[in-house]
Amino acid sequence: MTKAATLDALNAMRAEDFATVLGDVFEHSPWIPEAAAGARPFGSLDSLHDAMVAIVLAAPQPQKLALIRAHPDLAGRLAVEGGLTESSTSEQASAGLDHCTPEEFARFQLLNETYRAKFGFPFVMAVRGRSRAEILDSFAGRLENDRETEFDEALAQIAEIARFRLAEIIEDPTA
Repeated sequence: MTKAATLDALNAMRAEDFATVLGDVFEHSPWIPEAAAGARPFGSLDSLHDAMVAIVLAAPQPQKLALIRAHPDLAGRLAVEGGLTESSTSEQASAGLDHCTPEEFARFQLLNETYRAKFGFPFVMAVRGRSRAEILDSFAGRLENDRETEFDEALAQIAEIARFRLAEIIEDPTA
């Protein structure tokens, strides 16, 4: 995969271009790279990621909730209909979620519905490098948590997803 930009190029871009290149790092939430543009220059991919995560954590609770809700269900309707972002499609496919057995698919649907009903937002997990069985086990286990714990865990998972996505699009000479 060809990287979209180098860190030096990102640091030198107009703020609008910076935000465009990084617009999909956080699912349907371009406000994060827009805010991060003002914190340049970044000396490493990690410093860029840390700045973006700090923006998320400093955001008001309703904005954090909107960020969590911007994520699709795993092996959900949008995936079946081809309505995921390119990044989400790739991530779910990397975990084999595009090849669920009918039983696994039914289990994902039930867990998605149960989780949303309990917490009011979708189950979010950085699935890259994980198996369907690991994801299903985590899904079931996290249903035992309280809402505050799951809210925080969803944000932590979103940060991990963003780190994977940044690494895919930015050439980092410090890595």
